[in-house]
Amino acid sequence: MFRVILEALFFLDCFALMGLILLQMSEHSGLGGAFGSGASSTVFGRDVAKDPKRTLTAALATVYMVLGFILSVL
Repeated sequence: MFRVILEALFFLDCFALMGLILLQMSEHSGLGGAFGSGASSTVFGRDVAKDPKRTLTAALATVYMVLGFILSVL
């Protein structure tokens, strides 16, 4: 029963992590940033250290790795 709960949390975390990664904007806006169309950032660039999506991604990735390790041991 405990393993089933951990597997369900693992898959939910996996899908949440994929969705959050797809929502984030790339750092240089891909190829369009090279030609000046990446003007959505400010003049001095975005402050990525305070981005809540980045910290949530790190937390979800940590949970994913820990759950993956626990499930591999079980």
